[in-house]
Amino acid sequence: MTGKDIHEIESLRERTSHLIALAGNPNVGKSSIFNNLTGLGVMAANYPGKTVELNLGTTKINGTSIGIIDLPGIYSFGCISDDQYVARQTLLEWSFDTVIMVIDATNLARNLYMLLQLIDMGFPVIVALNLIDEADKAGLRIEVEKLEELTGVKVFATAAVRGQGIEEMMRHAVAPECSVGHCARKYTYGSVVEEEIARISSLLKKLAVRFPFPLSENACALLLLEGDAQFLELLEEFPAREEILVELARSWRAIKDVHGEDATLWIIRERHGIAGTIAAAVQSCRARKSRNDNTLWKLSTNPVTGFPILLGVFAAILLVLFNGGNWLASVLDRLWSGFCSPPISSVIHAIAGDSMWAKVLSWGFDDGLLAAVSVGIPYVLIFYIILSFLEDTGYLNSAAFLLDRALHTVGLHGKAFIPLAAAIGCNVPAVVGTRILSSKRERIIAIFLIVLVACSARIAVIIGAVSRFLGWQWALVIFLIDISIVIVSGILMNRHTGGESEGFVMEVFPLRSPHLMTVLKKTWTRFADFVLIATPIVVVGSLVLGYLYESGHIWSLSRPLAPVFEHWLGLPHFAGLTLIFAVLRKELALQFLVTLAMAHQGHSIDNLLLIMTKEQLFTFTLFNTLYLPCLATIAVIQRELGFRWTCAILMATLTFTIVFVGIVHHLLMLTGLLS
Repeated sequence: MTGKDIHEIESLRERTSHLIALAGNPNVGKSSIFNNLTGLGVMAANYPGKTVELNLGTTKINGTSIGIIDLPGIYSFGCISDDQYVARQTLLEWSFDTVIMVIDATNLARNLYMLLQLIDMGFPVIVALNLIDEADKAGLRIEVEKLEELTGVKVFATAAVRGQGIEEMMRHAVAPECSVGHCARKYTYGSVVEEEIARISSLLKKLAVRFPFPLSENACALLLLEGDAQFLELLEEFPAREEILVELARSWRAIKDVHGEDATLWIIRERHGIAGTIAAAVQSCRARKSRNDNTLWKLSTNPVTGFPILLGVFAAILLVLFNGGNWLASVLDRLWSGFCSPPISSVIHAIAGDSMWAKVLSWGFDDGLLAAVSVGIPYVLIFYIILSFLEDTGYLNSAAFLLDRALHTVGLHGKAFIPLAAAIGCNVPAVVGTRILSSKRERIIAIFLIVLVACSARIAVIIGAVSRFLGWQWALVIFLIDISIVIVSGILMNRHTGGESEGFVMEVFPLRSPHLMTVLKKTWTRFADFVLIATPIVVVGSLVLGYLYESGHIWSLSRPLAPVFEHWLGLPHFAGLTLIFAVLRKELALQFLVTLAMAHQGHSIDNLLLIMTKEQLFTFTLFNTLYLPCLATIAVIQRELGFRWTCAILMATLTFTIVFVGIVHHLLMLTGLLS
């Protein structure tokens, strides 16, 4: 279920008896808590006028139905970026029963700042002190009771990937006898600031000024003293605006006279100081345990050792896909031919006899299903396991840190590696993930490069076609070509796209031991989505392809494609049709090709080279890797960048691919490298 707008939250409120928001900095394990509670059952709601999505889910605790909203990961509640705006407005506009602030126990002072903001705004907060196991490994001891005493909020030590502390925290959050209530500050910003907060608060109460959010007068007064742009703008709607602004100006002068700086800077500085003081009071260091993961992190981020490790990881992925995928594909092929194909053929012949329609049905329900199984399980499933493993260990974060300087050459920075790495799994979430980049220029460059990155579907075609029938060396050649094109395209985009990229500050985390259940959950969710979406398309597409082939219409439909596919690219006529179908999903190119091979030569997919030469198979796979993203990716790009930029990206990639792959084909024919 995917929501199209913020009204999904209204539905969530109506369907559940308790509404909870998950807030926190990026990379503190919010998503792990959300996934732990919802079982990865995610709905998405787009905030009106913004491209940032909220993750929505449901769970039950002690029979109580709970709606959970995972807010974008941010460091503070300003309105600088879209994700900050969406997180802030969602909290302000919806009356949450509880706000769970997820804090990184290994970086307490940095994370406490936003907790203090939530307390200042009076939200009903409890704290998930996450990564407590990692803090213990680092030799950090945090006194939970003292943290509760100094902040005035209930704190639960959690290790989200293992489920530690989650159930106890949720029981507290929804217990009828436990009213979380609005938090009262147990710290102050100095006598002058507190006096001015009280004075402005009394004035708001006296003038009956009610902002359209469930905040107390004290919270609103503090926001006004901080010079919050949104609340100052909202003052325009009140008749007493001038009187309030006069008093605010007087308060700002009083604070500056005493502290020597603007109220905004003073309050921010004091909040950081309070966060640091609390962290120092509750946190202590003891003898560190063995930190092999920290050593590994240093090795993986040092350029001298990091790049060889990165290449080794990439080589290991290819090796596992090549050996494991090909072996599993052969096993599934034999099992299908021995146990599945005979009964399916019997049913088809019982229904349609020996007619043309029997052959068409066989294309879809025998050959088509085998094509889906022989590509989906051996290659896509194995790749998703590897990707989930790399995510859970934190290696992708280390790689982002390592590649920061290199990405500057293409107009991006280390943060952009996250969506680029996600593109290896699927281009759709990768394009959505570019929202973490701070400028439209960076997003345009990143999305253009994502379109060229070989996703898991294209990797399945490369491994299942080229490495299987031509050898792993030629699969590696395609990967190197793709990587080179991505790099060169990025450099050219950086030079010819107006504007400059912005810098960024990135938090780094030690590598962690992967949690088996988390890896399996992520893998299953991705693979189940692949199976549910891809299998019907493969079956229906195979039926259509079978009808076109058995009726002879395939030849007339292929004729208009001949100048490009046959004459320039040197591909057989039917290859053009499979590549057009593959715009729906990229792995369909191989699945339909396998279906054609089986229709020609029987049920063994080892017969693929009987319908195409080695040169044609290499050219076919290279073209499929580069020419266009899938339809879902095109739709997401259009939503993110608009019609003009989408057309520009698609036309550029298609034109380049036709020219480049044609040149590669003719070079292969001249050199005879694959003969």
